[in-house]
Amino acid sequence: MTAAETPRPAHDTRFYLACVGIGLLAGLLSGLFGVGGGTVIVPFLVLLLGFDQRLAAGTSLAAIVPTAAVGVISYAVHGSVAWIPALLLAGGAVVGAQIGTWLLPRLSLTVLRWSFVGFLVAVIVSLFVVIPSRDAELVLTWFSGAALVVLGVVTGILSGLIGVGGGIIVVPALMVLFGTSDLVAKGTSLLMMIPTAVSGTFGNVRRRNVDLVAAAVVGVSACTTTALGAWAATVIDPFVGNMLFAAYLVVIAVQMALRAWRGRPRPAGPAEPAR
Repeated sequence: MTAAETPRPAHDTRFYLACVGIGLLAGLLSGLFGVGGGTVIVPFLVLLLGFDQRLAAGTSLAAIVPTAAVGVISYAVHGSVAWIPALLLAGGAVVGAQIGTWLLPRLSLTVLRWSFVGFLVAVIVSLFVVIPSRDAELVLTWFSGAALVVLGVVTGILSGLIGVGGGIIVVPALMVLFGTSDLVAKGTSLLMMIPTAVSGTFGNVRRRNVDLVAAAVVGVSACTTTALGAWAATVIDPFVGNMLFAAYLVVIAVQMALRAWRGRPRPAGPAEPAR
């Protein structure tokens, strides 16, 4: 191991069992909510296996590729994927991620996290007000196409700044702002993630920020439950689906608020006497 390479945990029985368990849970939530599963994978890799944050994020991104692919297929079977809008979102997200990483050292991370918590609170409230129709489609016009690119850019910027997954932003935005059905929003969100995750994974592999064994085990395990989550999303009432998604966002908001609280500036202590 070179000096610059991140230490990795031993690949023992506990390692593989933990990766399988993480993958099963992440896949279920990915299919149910149309998210990548990174909000499950990253913290559990850190807590259970001692990954550092950077290695966990890179491993999670690689695991998301097969997970999202299975999710897209599951939603596509029900005709719940808007293909061209997903590509517009992905194109905007790739550009936005570069902007986000450029802005990262120039902005206060604590302020960004609190702002995002406020955004999540607004989204959670809207999920109780706007109940999507299962018959609603994502109509593509010049205006909506441009708006999708802008949404993708915003999503990419937030991803680059605070490491949030695109589904947390894209799914509620498609439902609330574009009037899309919850199923189309989730299927489209999963498709949008694939090119972004593939691009990011190549970069992470070059920087040695991916545990490929962990990514493979988590990703394959997630694939076994993603279709189950997607099926559950089709049979759950849209209002119940909104409430479950709102509960999921509450967990994310609490996590982000705790990070912002821990990262707040500390008051300066009393000045040391001169020596």
